[in-house]
Amino acid sequence: MAHTYSASSLVRSRGREWVVLPESKPDLLVLRPLGGSDDDVAAVFPAFEKVEEARFAPPEPSDLGDQRAAGLLRTALRIGFRAGAGPFRSLAGIAVEPRAYQLVPLLMALRQKTVRMLISDDVGIGKTIEAALVASELLAQGEATRLAVLCSPALAEQWQQELRSKFGIDAELILSSTVSRLERGLDLGQSLFDKHPIVIISTDFIKSPRHRDDFLRNCPDLVIVDEAHTCVTADDMTSSAQTQLRYQLLRAVAKDETRHLVLVTATPHSGKESAFRNLLGLVKPELAEVNLDSESGRKLLAQHFVARKRADVRQYLTKEDGLSDDSLAERTAFPSDRYFKDETYKLSPAYRTLLDDAIAYAGERVEQAGTDKRKARIAWWSAIAMLRSLVSSPRAAAQTLRTRSATAVAASAKEADDLGAQGTSDSPDGDTMEGGDVAPGAETGDEGQESRLAELANRAKELEGPAQDLKLKALIKHLKGLLADGHNPIVFCRFIPTAEYLAEQLGGDKEKGIRGALGAKTVVKSVTGTISPQQRIERIEELAAEAGEDAAARRVLIATDCLSEGVNLQQHFDSVVHYDLAWNPTRHDQREGRVDRYGQRRDEIRVITLYGDDNGIDGKVLEVLIKKHRQIKKDLGISVSVPDELSTGVTDAIVEWLLMRDREDQDTLFSAEAFKVNTAKLDSDWNSAAEREKASRSRFAQRSIHPEEVAREVTAVRTALGSTGEVDTFVRESLRALGALLREGGEDFTAQVGGTPMGLRDALAPVVGADVIEKDLPIPFRADPAVARGEAALVRTDPVVGTLASHVLNAALDPQADGARPARRCGVVTTDAVTTRTTLLLVRYRFHLTLPSRQGEKQLVAEDARMMAFEGSPKNAVWLTPERALELLDATATENTERHFGERTMSRILSQLPDVEDYLTAYGKELEDELRDSHRRVRQASKDIKQGLTVTAQPCADILGAYVYLPATAAAPAVSTPATGVSA
Repeated sequence: MAHTYSASSLVRSRGREWVVLPESKPDLLVLRPLGGSDDDVAAVFPAFEKVEEARFAPPEPSDLGDQRAAGLLRTALRIGFRAGAGPFRSLAGIAVEPRAYQLVPLLMALRQKTVRMLISDDVGIGKTIEAALVASELLAQGEATRLAVLCSPALAEQWQQELRSKFGIDAELILSSTVSRLERGLDLGQSLFDKHPIVIISTDFIKSPRHRDDFLRNCPDLVIVDEAHTCVTADDMTSSAQTQLRYQLLRAVAKDETRHLVLVTATPHSGKESAFRNLLGLVKPELAEVNLDSESGRKLLAQHFVARKRADVRQYLTKEDGLSDDSLAERTAFPSDRYFKDETYKLSPAYRTLLDDAIAYAGERVEQAGTDKRKARIAWWSAIAMLRSLVSSPRAAAQTLRTRSATAVAASAKEADDLGAQGTSDSPDGDTMEGGDVAPGAETGDEGQESRLAELANRAKELEGPAQDLKLKALIKHLKGLLADGHNPIVFCRFIPTAEYLAEQLGGDKEKGIRGALGAKTVVKSVTGTISPQQRIERIEELAAEAGEDAAARRVLIATDCLSEGVNLQQHFDSVVHYDLAWNPTRHDQREGRVDRYGQRRDEIRVITLYGDDNGIDGKVLEVLIKKHRQIKKDLGISVSVPDELSTGVTDAIVEWLLMRDREDQDTLFSAEAFKVNTAKLDSDWNSAAEREKASRSRFAQRSIHPEEVAREVTAVRTALGSTGEVDTFVRESLRALGALLREGGEDFTAQVGGTPMGLRDALAPVVGADVIEKDLPIPFRADPAVARGEAALVRTDPVVGTLASHVLNAALDPQADGARPARRCGVVTTDAVTTRTTLLLVRYRFHLTLPSRQGEKQLVAEDARMMAFEGSPKNAVWLTPERALELLDATATENTERHFGERTMSRILSQLPDVEDYLTAYGKELEDELRDSHRRVRQASKDIKQGLTVTAQPCADILGAYVYLPATAAAPAVSTPATGVSA
């Protein structure tokens, strides 16, 4: 009769030990290697392969190490955990160490039977990580089985990379560029969303009627919506047709009350209360109508809404918040400030004349349209296109002047407005981000204008280069200053021709014989909407790699606003130059937010804004819109969007005044006095919006999770999985012991591993790249977990750290392993840290968990490692507190211990360890109760889960290591060699 093995029990087969997983059946065992990961899981048929009950082998008394051995073995073991015992099933298996404040949305989510959340933390805090943590946990627990992320196509690859590299979640991209290929692989009648359980989808692609219905029929049970503010409409019907389609899609997704839905946006409130209410209504219908000024309304919202400023999380946890140890407190490394500098330039005489002639021509066209509303609006948008391109660059001006206006085909004034806004609007609502950097046209097809426009275009073309284009000359000057100070800037432009022109002038063009103005040591590349989102990221990586090959090289990125939202650029760039002013200041905030975010290593971000003080446009836009926006953000700590219609009203007034100022019959509507009235209204309404936002932030502050609750869970997680400091020590000591060459650089360092054992180098090659190993190139290790490609983070889940820990652990468990073995399972240390003989044990516990969920019961195996210490003999052991046991890891040898004496001591202790088994089993029961309580605690709102949850500890704990500490006065005579714990 076949033996039945319970989940989490230990068996031996194929020459090694395995843990039995819950998926096993009597005739089929699903096994994970002891100390291995989920990637090593195997199936064994007991009828055909020998399987026998196993017990972890005790340490060999001759396998003695020094005083570091226990700490290194403990850390290596904990780094290898992929089935941690805590209530967060996913944290042991993700390649990112979340900040404490990023656990708040996760805790909120676990207290909801169906997760409905709006995550609205400020730009750069890490909303993507927070949303992915929720998704990773729901998938790990079986609360969700499929996932869809809806986002803009520009961010799809970034989402895919984040999920894959940090959370081990492989997602298929469903975009207009990929759908044909994916559909060819479907079976007859099969849906894309049925075949691919985890997908990242372009919101604008899926909202189309052709694909929307299929998506809704097969919609996953977990949906994340990025930049959710672009998907809701206001009740005043001013929202674009695209926004209305997105809103219809999301309403249909949210209609299923059993579907988990996580909305993500940094700007939940655009200034329109109805749009904010509609956004909340997607999370929970009652929130669209409830009185948010009432206690009950705020309490309801607090369960589903989290919105924090940087100041709220910069120093998040201290002892005052409930941490037992201030060493676990976190200070999040955001740049402390943005340093703004507004720099002017003047037009050259030739450029001044061109602009004046263009303004005069545009004014004539507007005036000639008369009372014909359609023609008037076409002329109006043509004029705006011309003026915006002229103040951008001569290259953009020439292209605009030679291109037909999109409004020329408009059948009505409204259609002209819709088409015109698409080409010139700076609204940050997402509709104009993709494709919005194309230079608009100015030619409307009216008789006689082509030759006039062609003449203006030819004149614009002749103004290229710093001799006549003084705006370019000013940029060169300021970029050289930034580069000299060690900065790597991004230059943001409005139009594609301008970006290409700057890249050519700054970086050079051999074919055209143009030498780059910034010199050969500066690498310059441009990124625009002419290339796909994936190609944009690849080009940025190429730029970083090219500059990185030369320590003296700097890098400059020229970009349009296709990169101004959502893309993370803080790893490679640290300053921003606004070459073209946006007519909506939120766009400036989005640009700056690409580098001013968590993971930026510079403490101060430099922002230079170029503006023409004599072109009639820039100065007023800067004064009325940009500076006002900055001041509000400085006062409140958050960005407050300018109401769209107010921003448009002011810029319209500026342009109208510019076009009509020299007309004798100028309407008083466009007078300077009228402009003052217009800006005063903007100022008043914007201040009101800021006050509402301030009140909203105070009123809706996250109150459902208290800091002490987070502190308790953070302490528990780090106790089980280790802290960053522990990992840092482990990596440095292990690499040195293995023969690596380390070069220090403060908190960071590099390591060359050419001298380490072959097994480690072979394991690292796929992680860091074969070239790095073959050429023995330095591997950078960073204290900051937000690392760039090719770098390793000093956190337990980093692939390089994991590979090192696996090598150290496997070498420790195999006394016959070749090469250096930094960690050992035994040790005898003579030290003045103890006054009587003290034994430290590294004990591994295994647990069988039953977690009820909406999908039914899920059986899991979990692991925990504890350091336990006792004084005296095992039979009469006096057990120490866990804190005292951990202190022994820092005890250093004050004398050497003669090796034979150490082996005899170790043999005697190991032979007596059966006397402590009852205590170890009892302690396992205590951990079982603690684990059950912690799972119930984080799910306090779900009675069904709390009642059905069970935790059972395996009776036989594994003693991985045993270390004896002897008081110095009782030590045997030692040889006179350096004190390392055991002498040869």
